[in-house]
Order: sequence, then C-alpha cells, then structure tokens
Amino acid sequence: MLSRIQVAIDQFHRQLSQVISWFTLLMVLLTFLIVVLRYGFNLGWIAMQESVMYLHGAVFMLGAAHTLRVNGHVRVDVFYRNFSPQKQHLTDLIGGVLLLMPVNIFILLVSWQYVMNSWALLESSQEAGGLPLVFVLKSLILLFAITLILQGIAEIIRNALALKSVKEPV
Repeated sequence: MLSRIQVAIDQFHRQLSQVISWFTLLMVLLTFLIVVLRYGFNLGWIAMQESVMYLHGAVFMLGAAHTLRVNGHVRVDVFYRNFSPQKQHLTDLIGGVLLLMPVNIFILLVSWQYVMNSWALLESSQEAGGLPLVFVLKSLILLFAITLILQGIAEIIRNALALKSVKEPV
C-alpha cells in the first residue's frame, strides 16, 4: 500500500515536471521576443515582461519537488557520501521527518492567510498594463509547500521501505 502511494506521488511529480519543462521553453521564447521587440522595434509591454517573471516563479516553485524526487538538491555530503546505503536511507528518512516536513508545513501555515488575502482582493500588478494575476503568482507559495510535502511523504516511504528491505533478508 505504501509503495503504491509513493509511486503515485512520483508519477504526479514526473507529469508536473513535464508541464514545467514547457513553461521553461515558453519563458525562453518570450524573453527572446521581448528582447527583439524592445531593441529591434522599440516596443514593449509590461504584461509580457511580467509573464516571464510568473513563468520563472512557476518553474522554480513547482520544480522543487521534482528536484527532490531526482535527488538534485544541493547537499553537503562530506559524511553522507561515505555512509553505507543503509545509513544514507536512515539519514534521508530522519531529514525528511525532522526537517523537510516541518519546514514545509510551517511555510504552508504561515503563508496561507497571506495568499488568501491576495485572493480576497484579486490582487493585480501595481504596474500600469501589468497582469491582473498577482494572487495566482502568490498561490505558488502554497503549491510549493504542498508539492514538497507530497514528495517528502514519497521520500519518507521510499527510505523506510529501503531500510526495511535491508534489515529483513528475503
């Protein structure tokens, strides 16, 4: 049962990362278009520039869970790299339970009202001609915490199952 939960969360983040990769391509194309329009034709729109900022925020905030899934976050592995696989799984399990989960639950709880206030106002850009979607941008904070909590659950399950399989010979 736990293994199915872990696989489902991993699959969700794998699909989300594919969507995010399209955001990255769109961001690059928009940036190119902004530069060409600005310097080639002396044209520019605040909304177009803000859309690149929104896409950039989405890529990093929603991509954090995928990066955790593929073990791509920076880690200080002075000791970790010399650990046995069992100690590595135990370290990752303890780190997930004592650090990753509490920090992301804290982010979720602390930012909830901030984001809800933005939604209540349907907050928009302060710039003339900007996007009327600041409340959507701020929602990425909650999505960041939620996706990392979900992936944290998957990582905790993965490491617990790995520890169990090491301790119990088949």
